[in-house]
Amino acid sequence: MLAVVRDLREHWAPASAEELERFETYIPSGFVLARASAGLADGTIRGDVGHLDQIRSWFGRPLWDMEPADADAYFGKVLRTRPAAPASPGRRR
Repeated sequence: MLAVVRDLREHWAPASAEELERFETYIPSGFVLARASAGLADGTIRGDVGHLDQIRSWFGRPLWDMEPADADAYFGKVLRTRPAAPASPGRRR
């Protein structure tokens, strides 16, 4: 049986800046909870969240606005021009 599908965006008002800010806080929280529930180490989760924070800071907009060309610019250019982080005593290169 086929059902009629409607685009709900026609009926919803655009999100306010406050709602978007709350959503941007909520998403990483869910990401951390899911990773912790999967048994990943705290350091791994911290590293993953740190990478997302770096991308978000560079991009300057919500990550859901990122296009493939933006990701290419970040991973292909920005990361290659940044100096590598110094190795910590427990970290191998």
